[in-house]
Amino acid sequence: MSRNILVILSDEHQARAMGCAGHPFVQTPNLDALAARGTRFEAAYTPSPICVPARASFATGRYAHETRLWDNAMPYTGEPRGWGHQLQDRGVRVESIGKLHYRSDDDPAGFDVEHIPMQVVGGHGMVWGSIRREDQRPPSRGRMLADYIGPGDSKYTQYDSAVTRRACDWLAEQGTRGDDTPWCLYVGLVAPHFPLVVPQAYVDLYPPEVLPEVKLHPSTGYRRHPWVEKQNAMMDTERQFRDADERLMAMRCYYGLTSFLDHNVGLILSALRNAGMEEDTLVVYSSDHGDNVGARGLWGKSQLYNESAQIPLVMAGPGVAPGLCRTPVNLVDLSQTLAEVFGGHLEGAPGRNLLEIAATGDDTDRPVFSEYHAAGAVSGAFMLRKGRWKYHYYVGFPPELFDLETDPEELRDLGTDPALAEVRAMMHAELCKIVDPDAADAQAFADQDAMIEAYGGRAVAATMGAPAATPPPEV
Repeated sequence: MSRNILVILSDEHQARAMGCAGHPFVQTPNLDALAARGTRFEAAYTPSPICVPARASFATGRYAHETRLWDNAMPYTGEPRGWGHQLQDRGVRVESIGKLHYRSDDDPAGFDVEHIPMQVVGGHGMVWGSIRREDQRPPSRGRMLADYIGPGDSKYTQYDSAVTRRACDWLAEQGTRGDDTPWCLYVGLVAPHFPLVVPQAYVDLYPPEVLPEVKLHPSTGYRRHPWVEKQNAMMDTERQFRDADERLMAMRCYYGLTSFLDHNVGLILSALRNAGMEEDTLVVYSSDHGDNVGARGLWGKSQLYNESAQIPLVMAGPGVAPGLCRTPVNLVDLSQTLAEVFGGHLEGAPGRNLLEIAATGDDTDRPVFSEYHAAGAVSGAFMLRKGRWKYHYYVGFPPELFDLETDPEELRDLGTDPALAEVRAMMHAELCKIVDPDAADAQAFADQDAMIEAYGGRAVAATMGAPAATPPPEV
């Protein structure tokens, strides 16, 4: 049994972008080593493919339609109580270092101490992104991926380095305390989230010749799903690149940031080992969501395809057998796991303990769910994966259906294939066991409308929040 927990959560790390996940060129030796001594969950998903709702769901173990924290202007405040509170109730020391993306340092979010926390801008976040109806959306406020893309340092890389140093110091200090009180340390890193700027050494790991052609690029004749086309049109990052070379540099920097992240994870894990606490500590690595990295001409998150909605998830430590778990899981399962390590439980939450899931053998038919109600979404989008099938339901639009057994890259949409009408009906029925999608869509719009009105209406709301990446605190 674990005496301690170390949770490392990155931001925007595509699930396949790890060597241990079989990626042909991404270099992540530290994450690979962690996976080699633990369990990697092959089919892990975010509850929502955008930062703030995903992190609120992770904090509470509940989906966005349950918390009603729908978008990047609705941050977690400490209610409903989550896994951190469960540990606090049981006398476990719980601290955070780094990105949280909650409302305020003063909220009772389940941590005894929050070190250099990164929260939403102004306590309100990206309110302009809550204006979602197509005829009301504000124009883009600049380049989403930042004005400069290329080698160097950004405030994000500097922040991650500071978070890593603080985490290493915290672990070293803990190792010398001689205190048997159990602890949980949460470390929030921002890489590989844009801005796509990373030191030259990491760019050099990915010369242009190693990068493959991007799949399903619109320039090849591919036509995006109509909901996706409308969602993407709000910012259309692909059209913001100055030329093909800058677009290629963006890919090199994304993968470079992934290796930069891996380097920082390695430093933190080395500090844990050097402090003599590796054998007593459950280590978890995951991310809040993925990144499209140019697939289908899309960048960032906000989609239900695997590039955006699937996440890396690795656990190692006492009681964790080395291996691969093929059961589909969700970040809310991790929430329940953290609550239960020391005897707690998130009552009424949908997640299951990942340690039990991994120990009971693969259940590839287990349904796994995600939803999106944030920037650019002209209606709610819902995903259900079950067995070989992956189903996307967009309110007011045709569905998408993919057969992951024969089409793991989601290249062929079967959403209107008449031969698969029964499969779609079955998948929709399974989705409706989790959520009434049309009711959730209506509730999301109603909650966002009320918030916008409370801030003074659309004209005011359109100016509120960072235009793209949230500024980190000074470090």
